[in-house]
Amino acid sequence: MMERNSWGARARKVGGAVLLPALVAWTQPAFSAGDAPGAAVFSAECGECHSLKEGRNKKGPTLFGTLGRKAGTQPGFEFSEELRRTGWTWNQETLRSYLSQPTKKANPGTKMKYEGLADPKSLEALIAYLTAPK
Repeated sequence: MMERNSWGARARKVGGAVLLPALVAWTQPAFSAGDAPGAAVFSAECGECHSLKEGRNKKGPTLFGTLGRKAGTQPGFEFSEELRRTGWTWNQETLRSYLSQPTKKANPGTKMKYEGLADPKSLEALIAYLTAPK
């Protein structure tokens, strides 16, 4: 009797050593090796309040499509008047300035209570990650 061409049959023919890494790679986001430090910083410092998925706000707005957008204009999220009044357009420079001291850059009244990312290496990794094409 011939074996049907199923995933189980393919796994037996190909072997887990080849198939498993391919499946894992296929299900993971497409980031370059240089993104790993920035992704780790995002996860540790930003991920509780922010998402990178379009339309998925959490405590803070989604960061999907932030680059090149005016501060305080993400649809579906209510920003502080102070942030909207800054007139900033998000780019590497404004992200660097804001993320190093958010409560001081858009005070008084910013909703973001995060004190900032003081470590320059972590800050640069995060900015590279947030501004890299996805």
